[in-house]
Amino acid sequence: MPTDFSSTRARFDLPEGVIYLDGNSLGPLPKATAARVQATITEEWGKLLIGGWNRAGWEAKPMGVGNRIARLIGAEPDSVVMGDTLSIKIFQLLASALEMNPDRRIILSDSGNFPSDLYMAQGLSAMLGQGYSLRTVAPEDVLDAIDDSVAVTMITEVDYRTGRKHDMAAITARAHEKGALTIWDLAHSAGALPVDLAGAGADFAAGCTYKYLNSGPGGPAFAYVAPRHQDRVRPALCGWLGHDAPFDFDPDYRPAAGVARLRVGTPPVLQLAALEASLDIWETVDMNDLRARSLELTDAFIAGVEVACPDLELATPRAHAMRGSQVSFRHPDGYPIMQALIARGVVGDFRAPDILRFGFTPLYIGLEEVDRAIAILAEVMQTRAWDREEYRVRSRVT
Repeated sequence: MPTDFSSTRARFDLPEGVIYLDGNSLGPLPKATAARVQATITEEWGKLLIGGWNRAGWEAKPMGVGNRIARLIGAEPDSVVMGDTLSIKIFQLLASALEMNPDRRIILSDSGNFPSDLYMAQGLSAMLGQGYSLRTVAPEDVLDAIDDSVAVTMITEVDYRTGRKHDMAAITARAHEKGALTIWDLAHSAGALPVDLAGAGADFAAGCTYKYLNSGPGGPAFAYVAPRHQDRVRPALCGWLGHDAPFDFDPDYRPAAGVARLRVGTPPVLQLAALEASLDIWETVDMNDLRARSLELTDAFIAGVEVACPDLELATPRAHAMRGSQVSFRHPDGYPIMQALIARGVVGDFRAPDILRFGFTPLYIGLEEVDRAIAILAEVMQTRAWDREEYRVRSRVT
């Protein structure tokens, strides 16, 4: 049955008069979230107290919610676990991959990767010493840069600035051919487009849930480990809840079976409740329908902006196979232009040095919003409405 995007739109609480094109940075509030979190607070925490860990199933949520995420990213059952932040999960997976490939010292990434991923790789390399290092190349050069020296590739499937999409299957196949492992960051993929981790043969992946998956600010990350690796992975961060029997209080770490060994600290129960409310919406969505609508929306936006705003330079690939679910344009005055748009109700964001970034989420954005956003952007550009001092004042979060 085709996805009914008018129905999914009705399940979000969007401010009146706002065209929200920033769900690729922070997803909006599903209408059911407040009640779901409130019930977790009052009916579970309030009435069950510590009994909620057993009676409300809190302890099992990292794996249970992980299995719901797995459907959206083409992962096998019991291969995804929730918890902590994306940076922590990247660190854990990197450390595990390097240990599994002990004769190599190179982490390969690309210059368009999100800085936090690169920081994790730099910090881990410095901590390990022994010649470990991060090598970065241009995004278009990744495939050719995978050679016999690479221990692991660490690639974000969709570039956070430009929306450029890597070919996961091709890069994974080349890595395996050369004896390397793969880590995929799905921050701008999960909920944005169909992902097929199992089909691509990916080794590891991680992602956040507060963007397209709408878990709210600070929502938990997820980690994926291919079933063939799960009993070989030894987490560098050996947390209590990743122990095989945490309530034996054994002073020596013994990893849990499967991907659960990547658990570190106490699961964020309230944030997981918020995520569950959003995942109820995702249960009604076919990912192929989502992709088709996303491409329709981004095609329309690119075409309209290029006609109406010739001063903006497209930074996002035109080819569907190379595009995520966002559109980015370059302009030297990108920051004040975006502030002028936000003041007029079109919410996107800015990424240094010159990127205006617009995310398209079919669950609540349609062609009507695309047309209105184009018209408002055209007015801002044609009248130079952005050229005001107050729009140039940088906020800490851009």
